[in-house]
Amino acid sequence: MTIDMSQFFQVFFDEAEELLAEKEKLLLGVDISSPDPEDLNAIFRAAHSIKGGASTFGLTDMTEVTHILESLLDKIRKGEMHLTAEHVDAFLAAKDILKMQLDGHRLGTAVDLDAVGDVRMLLQSFVRDEIAPKIAPSISLSPINQMSDIKEKFHHCFRVSFKEVSSSDLSVLNSELGLLGLAWSEKTADGQDSIALKTNGTEEDILAVCSFIVDADKMTITHEVLPDDSAGKKEASDDELGYGFFEPIDSMFPPLEEKNLPLVTKIDDSSAHEVQGRISKPATKKEAEKPVGNQESTTIRVGIEKVDQIINLIGELVITQAMLTQRTQDLDPVSNERLLSSVAHLTRNTRDLQEAVMSIRMMPMDYVFSRFPRMVRDLANKLGKKVEFVTYGASTELDKGLIERIVDPLTHLVRNSIDHGIEMPATRVENGKGEVGKLSLSAVHQGGNIVIEVCDDGGGLNRERILSKAKQNGLAVSDSMSDSDVWQLIFAPGFSTAEVVTDVSGRGVGMDVVKRNITHMGGVVDIRSAKGFGTTITISLPLTLAILDGMSIKVGEEIYILPLGFVVESLQPEPEDIKEIKGKGRVIKIRQEYLPLIPLFETFNITPMHTDPSKGITVIVEVDGKKAALFVDDLVGQQQVVVKNIESNYRKIPGISGATILGDGGVSFILDVAALLRSVR
Repeated sequence: MTIDMSQFFQVFFDEAEELLAEKEKLLLGVDISSPDPEDLNAIFRAAHSIKGGASTFGLTDMTEVTHILESLLDKIRKGEMHLTAEHVDAFLAAKDILKMQLDGHRLGTAVDLDAVGDVRMLLQSFVRDEIAPKIAPSISLSPINQMSDIKEKFHHCFRVSFKEVSSSDLSVLNSELGLLGLAWSEKTADGQDSIALKTNGTEEDILAVCSFIVDADKMTITHEVLPDDSAGKKEASDDELGYGFFEPIDSMFPPLEEKNLPLVTKIDDSSAHEVQGRISKPATKKEAEKPVGNQESTTIRVGIEKVDQIINLIGELVITQAMLTQRTQDLDPVSNERLLSSVAHLTRNTRDLQEAVMSIRMMPMDYVFSRFPRMVRDLANKLGKKVEFVTYGASTELDKGLIERIVDPLTHLVRNSIDHGIEMPATRVENGKGEVGKLSLSAVHQGGNIVIEVCDDGGGLNRERILSKAKQNGLAVSDSMSDSDVWQLIFAPGFSTAEVVTDVSGRGVGMDVVKRNITHMGGVVDIRSAKGFGTTITISLPLTLAILDGMSIKVGEEIYILPLGFVVESLQPEPEDIKEIKGKGRVIKIRQEYLPLIPLFETFNITPMHTDPSKGITVIVEVDGKKAALFVDDLVGQQQVVVKNIESNYRKIPGISGATILGDGGVSFILDVAALLRSVR
């Protein structure tokens, strides 16, 4: 029976991407002078697993790159080659190439074959430098003596026989086993395909290599221990060698045109993912000694569409529960005691179920943070700066929908900190600082929000330069503005203080998009800076956009939901506290501060119960440090609401960010507070 392998492609793509992300993380953290053997083994296993999976699915372009990569890593982890900074740079470049090839197979995106060839030649150069001095003294020897000299270090002989193996698979198996020692293909007496292997490895090592290509039940391994003086007695020619052992590179690829090899340092923002699993592989001898219970997986891979479906159903359940609660409010509590008790119990269980299901969508911030070390390293090297990058609170969780949307704003803020914030090493030394700048990224929960900070110890924002640039751009500014107001000017569209436009920054685009995106997520952004000491940019976001705590307000006969995170207070003003400004509308005096008054009945063209603010209720709201007063008829109460997308079900409405279904089955709009405040500025 033929198995359709295409059904497993997506699993390989996902796990290969995770392995590439893990490999990059390990390479960035490795101590070059004294690498941890466990880290080297983990990097090797990642490359080996990707190669095995790519070979299984016939992705030969990825197999060719990972084969060279694996050979180098194997020598380094065995101590046959010393790890250098050049190795790390080359391995990171190879990771970028593998990611590009992976996207080519999965998404059909273009693959830069010149870049692939450059990296292959770069990796080959390390192999040639290592092999050449070892091979040169043996050139004058006959093939027989040459092979005998090589084989003296092997003490085990294995014969691996295969059933129903293709010639292409046999060739790959020969090269793979060649990594363990000396391998050559032979026919057994009954005509069966087999590979003879002289090695110091074990049967488990052979299984680990072969299991990616053939099933274990289709191969037989026989073993013979050789005495020390008998190793290498069999004569073999160069053609019989597995290319993984003697000269693995030149025999695999056609010669490429020699050229200068630029280091590939493509920044790929989508490459770093949370590592949730591994491609299955046979356990090593050391791992096999661990208890079976420790090897069980504690996670499962579930499509996000299934999670979203569950969350939608939970949202409907919350609405149904609210309906039941409202229907039973008018019942006699004595005669209906058991029913009301059951409804109360259902309410508690629904809330617990809702919180448990919402936690499924929560992902650690490490999903975002893990992609920045590589970007910081490459950008700092490009600009000639020295930057120490640290993260705090990587385990802090945020809703998946928000975590994907926060990547771009954070990327821009981090790049700005390196380009504009942290000074050149010489400048830092002149200012009495260490030549290595510090950039930190942190996340912490505060109430129902998550607070993310991007902090650097650079030169800080230049107040005079910002004000001068703002005046040139025609912005309404004054020298008496507070620092916090001046810092907010950098979010103006087209604003940039960079004197030179580079491929990193300087075009005046980005910061306005950062603020707009964060505002659309219901968040706020704040800046603190001190000249000569650095800058801290703080982003505050709700933990999820699927369910929010809201205040129900009434305008006329309509009920609106006001997100509770924006509410400061509510009050009924005195008539003398309400002032009219000609041509500007009305303001309200709150503790010696005048705030713009926004009558919601005028905004949404509704017939109100009250047109006099002193007879209604004003709700004070705050966004980005700016306050305003919303004039409403009455306050209904506070409740959790399930957010529904209004644009996909109807159309975009100014001043409205979404909708929800109330307990009586009616639809209520959720106010876009930031948009309402912008409308009166």
